[in-house]
Amino acid sequence: MSMAVVPDVRGIIEQFKRLPDPRSTINRRHLLVDIIVISICGVLGGADGPEAIAEWAKTKKQWLRKYLKLPNGIPSHDTIGRVLERLQPAAFQECFAAWLETLQTGDGGSEPSAQQRQVSIDGKTLRRSHDRRHGLGPLHLVSAWATQKGISLGQVATEEKSNEITAIPALLERIDVSDAVVTIDAMGCQKDIAEKIIEGDGDYVLALKGNQGTLHAAVEAYFSQHLENDFADVKVSRLTTKEKGHGRKEQRYYFQLPVPADLPGRRDWRGLRTIGMAIRVCEVNGQETSEVRHYICSTKRNIKQFAAAVRGHWSIENTLHWSLDVMFREDESRTRGRRIADNLAWIRRLVLTLLKQHPGKGSLVMKRRKAGWSVDFLMELLTGTSS
Repeated sequence: MSMAVVPDVRGIIEQFKRLPDPRSTINRRHLLVDIIVISICGVLGGADGPEAIAEWAKTKKQWLRKYLKLPNGIPSHDTIGRVLERLQPAAFQECFAAWLETLQTGDGGSEPSAQQRQVSIDGKTLRRSHDRRHGLGPLHLVSAWATQKGISLGQVATEEKSNEITAIPALLERIDVSDAVVTIDAMGCQKDIAEKIIEGDGDYVLALKGNQGTLHAAVEAYFSQHLENDFADVKVSRLTTKEKGHGRKEQRYYFQLPVPADLPGRRDWRGLRTIGMAIRVCEVNGQETSEVRHYICSTKRNIKQFAAAVRGHWSIENTLHWSLDVMFREDESRTRGRRIADNLAWIRRLVLTLLKQHPGKGSLVMKRRKAGWSVDFLMELLTGTSS
């Protein structure tokens, strides 16, 4: 996929023209857009916080002067930290929304995918961001991830994992889910969330667990009943997949049925059309484990689409969260301020998006290292080009 190409750093600067400056007008020595561009480029080049960003910028001062005004030179790490602490996360993310959307839809030369796009929503806790002095636990972030394209669409910060129920509707307000399949784990299997997705002209595939006890038990019992006679009495779509490698064998069995007319609470779930079941059987070193999950869906009976949605949702764990921990050591971040932690987390997700969209070969880790070594390669990442 080709990215929407911008000529240079000035293309990013354009994204911030409408961003409100949260600082007092008194003694404002550095331009807001300069600080933000330095922060993005610094994290892209390997920095992990305000101090490292400022040090990176000092080493790239001559290059930065080609694109930024820098009326008083490179801002200090204290200045960078204060700006990132005061920026409104929602406004900060909004500046990238249109740009990220063009990446997602394939503007800039590539044809849109025929496959219905998928948006996966899931939470991640920054485990070492707790602030016992102020009675705060670790920060929890709920992120939206465009699965096929590998693009971060937005995030909302909460104080507790249990607050995902209120964070997800707020996140859905910020992103476009039209013509997309939205997948969420069991925490987000809520009637108002399903309704919000439908109102946004999207579809949902929601995992079921104990938090929807009656519904989960009914769906589980319905599948068990019809498994006994191999679905002879109902319309069923099914798919089996097998994978093998690195001493691991994995089989997955997918089943999708029309929603039964007498399913408890059926009318309370807007758009509900089908129910699904995914069975995963895994064998590693002769030891076999299995897992069964059930789902409610607003999509029609289409087993390939259902299987893709289930598998695709795992990518937010295996691609987004894993990359953030391995590449950026996000779990080890000790940033205490809530807003600066939120904004730095968003920059990391933006940087991961840029790394994943770059068309060149090489691992994401190596690409980020090269961005720290070479401003020419950093520019490739910013413009989506490859030499």
